[in-house]
Amino acid sequence: MRNKITIVGAGFVGATAAHWCAAKELGDVVLFDIVDGMPQGKALDLLQAGPVEGYDLHILGTNDYKDTANSDIVVVTAGLPRKPGMTREDLVNVNAKIIRGVIENVVAHSPKAIVILVTNPLDTMTYLAKKVSGLPRERIIGQAGILDSARMRAFISMELDVSVENIHAFVLGGHGDEMVPLARYSTVAGIPITELLSPERIEAIMDRTRKGGGEIVSLLKQGSAFFAPSAATMQMVEAILKDRKMILPCSVYLEGEYGLDDICFGVPVKLGRQGVEQIIQIELTDDEQAAMNKSAALIRSSMAALEL
Repeated sequence: MRNKITIVGAGFVGATAAHWCAAKELGDVVLFDIVDGMPQGKALDLLQAGPVEGYDLHILGTNDYKDTANSDIVVVTAGLPRKPGMTREDLVNVNAKIIRGVIENVVAHSPKAIVILVTNPLDTMTYLAKKVSGLPRERIIGQAGILDSARMRAFISMELDVSVENIHAFVLGGHGDEMVPLARYSTVAGIPITELLSPERIEAIMDRTRKGGGEIVSLLKQGSAFFAPSAATMQMVEAILKDRKMILPCSVYLEGEYGLDDICFGVPVKLGRQGVEQIIQIELTDDEQAAMNKSAALIRSSMAALEL
């Protein structure tokens, strides 16, 4: 029996995630949205690309949560996208109502699913989903650090004119302006970037990484990034379904790790078939820990708007 992957939200991120999912043949896809006809049309279009691209899957668009029943993984992209001049924190009130309803329906129809949150403000919405769902923390995961690390890898590649495949970057903390790129854990073919770039160029890359989403929002004028966020999400889905045991930065519920408790926060985790199979704790300098604490404080200010 093939895996079943439900994607809630058929906008740009959700539909593109469905595309990556089909192209990688990760499993049958259910694309859900409350807008009548939109998920059905996009799913049918994606299904008809199968004969050209060579994937052979069931792809269904629906407005009924019953069609999502017994999903192995549910990816939640539903919510209002960030607009120019809008911070992720501005989105809390409107997206909290959406996520609460989504999670209640997801748990009712797929109680054994692993749930991946993509909706912003990411860490706050992941925390809300954890509290509303009652699921163990291993099965509620936010997609953030993979995207932020990918952006940093792209910027390092541009700076040094080397393949992105040679580059490993490490971005932890909240998915926002106070994220924590770790230069000394970021490497090119195993060489720390601190040996290849000046402190000024490293700081410029880290600053651009922190503002990576906002840069795209300002360029697009309408909407926000969708290619990279959906690709990052599908890396998580693939790591889980194929039990790859990949160590990736994800937003997870912490219970004392990194000195933080009762918060969803970006840290390195091992992803496998059970979801988060291990939280990896790395040694941080005093400055790095201070940056993590500052990032956590920003998330807690966003969490304060939740009605829990």
